[in-house]
Amino acid sequence: MKIAQIAPLAESVPPKFYGGTERIVSYLTEELVAQGHDVTLFASGDSRTAAKLVPITTTALRLNPHVQDAVPHHMILLDEVRRRADDFDFLHFHIDVIHMPMVQGMLDRSLTTLHGRLDLPDLVPFYRAFPDHCLVSISDHQRLPMPPVNWGRTIYHGLPADLLPANIGGDKDYLAFLGRISPEKRPDRAIRIAMAAGMKLKIAAKIDNVDRAYWDREIAPLVEGNPLVEFVGEINEQQKAEFLGNAAALLFPIDWPEPFGLVMIEAMSCATPVVAFRCGSVPEIIDHGLSGIIVDREEEAVDAVHQAVALDRARVRAAFDARFTAERMARDYVALYQDIIAASAATPSLARHRAATPGLLIA
Repeated sequence: MKIAQIAPLAESVPPKFYGGTERIVSYLTEELVAQGHDVTLFASGDSRTAAKLVPITTTALRLNPHVQDAVPHHMILLDEVRRRADDFDFLHFHIDVIHMPMVQGMLDRSLTTLHGRLDLPDLVPFYRAFPDHCLVSISDHQRLPMPPVNWGRTIYHGLPADLLPANIGGDKDYLAFLGRISPEKRPDRAIRIAMAAGMKLKIAAKIDNVDRAYWDREIAPLVEGNPLVEFVGEINEQQKAEFLGNAAALLFPIDWPEPFGLVMIEAMSCATPVVAFRCGSVPEIIDHGLSGIIVDREEEAVDAVHQAVALDRARVRAAFDARFTAERMARDYVALYQDIIAASAATPSLARHRAATPGLLIA
């Protein structure tokens, strides 16, 4: 198939540091190429890919100090996609909402993966206004706040099988927290859990400007002078294997409706079990007692740390291999691309009048 992957421009594909959406776009794009498809990636010019790259900006917008407004750059992106749209059998968007009016005439060969949270009030009238475009959720829980829309499928994220190798042997003497310093990620919980469990905690996380006050007020006082807590800072992809692989367990103490939680499967790939709070997608990703322990309260999490450390790390990796590889993710998407094309061919009015064939693409 000739496939277009349309990425956001905030980060390169793959991102140099934090950037979950762009990372998944990269894994998907490279795997589609490996599976023999003709893929074109629309992304920032500093992206790296085996696909054909259409560079929209010179660098990722977050790394360009001169960029004050991302919208004009995404308008250029959309115009470039529009001009080339007839070159592709299928167009796969990862840019949330901004393209929806443009693709109304392409509903028979396009879909959008929704990578973020959907419990925001402004999204309800938007998706009611565009009910026909095929949407992909990254967990079943992510769908819950939405009005009736044209869900194509839930497709879980996947990682290249050789990206983060399993680290099964050796002593693992610390707990890990990886991601972003923010109130919903609850690094404060991670610190208290580690201290109560009597284990060292290493925090590898970025601090966005919007969360700087939260760090200064809530987290820095818990870190500074604490012999059990080490703040590593933001790490790149190459550093993750060592950071996660050498950890006894990953703490994922979130307090928000997490749409997926990429760090959970990154840990699983390293054969590192996860202690996670029962929020959002967590019960869909973690097999309780196999790849990690799911808890509801901090008190449970302290005991769960010791349970998780005792889990068979080979089985943790096996759970990853069974469910969360990029190969599986790409095949799931290709199957959906083909289903949409076939359904539209069988029902030519589908793109304009989904109501005439209710539920045809609903999973």
